[in-house]
Amino acid sequence: MPPRTARRLPARALPLALSTLALAAFCAPAAADPAAKGLEIARKCDAANAGFGSEEARVEMVLVNAGGDRVERKLGMKTLEVGDDGDRSLLTFEWPPDVKGTRLLTHAHPGDDDDQWLYLPAMRRVKRISARSQSAAFMGSEFAFEDLGGQEVSKYTWRLEGEEKVGERDVWKLIRVPTNKRSGYSKQVVWMDKQYCQPVKIDYHDRKQTLLKTMTATAFARHGKWWRPQSLEMVNHQTHKRSILKWAERSMQADLDEDDFDKDALED
Repeated sequence: MPPRTARRLPARALPLALSTLALAAFCAPAAADPAAKGLEIARKCDAANAGFGSEEARVEMVLVNAGGDRVERKLGMKTLEVGDDGDRSLLTFEWPPDVKGTRLLTHAHPGDDDDQWLYLPAMRRVKRISARSQSAAFMGSEFAFEDLGGQEVSKYTWRLEGEEKVGERDVWKLIRVPTNKRSGYSKQVVWMDKQYCQPVKIDYHDRKQTLLKTMTATAFARHGKWWRPQSLEMVNHQTHKRSILKWAERSMQADLDEDDFDKDALED
């Protein structure tokens, strides 16, 4: 049997075939820009976490030094959404007696530096935390003042690195770089949970581009339509210290208003 020869398209079909291939190439989706995709995911998750109005909680803070010694504290937390600005938040130490009454008030601003004030009851005065000082440690913990400030999308540039798993959780791996040149971080690597729309892990790199800290969020619970972690652990890889926040109580849409976040009322 003679060998089969490849079938040739008739000459008149060639222009049509080439046109079809060109059209398919033109209509094929272009590879997503990592920066645009990262920003899109950040905005999506920000929207998913909006609308709670206000939140009130009781939290336990545990400080663990490199030798394993532990110091325990108890705090109250209040948060208020502000429609035309960033969130307001107030942390109040309730125990032990040596820090009782210490308060941190934050007025977050999407397009500007956050305003932060620390009330120290032993000195009976309110100290303003300057923008340059917001990279400092908060009350001896591994959380910096800027970690407790506004986390608005506009405070960072974003880039999608890929999709991964953290444990059993499906996440987006994002790089966010603070737009504030006075930030204590050169970049943060964020593993954003696809369901929770919350970070389950963040690596913080210092100004020398070296890994400084890792925050891990666990024990997520649903409050209405919002997911929140019940535990945050911040590990400092350079000092080998760590700090843990554990939520004992949390209520969404609490009875709060802007008067609860008045700087002039910090000393009351």
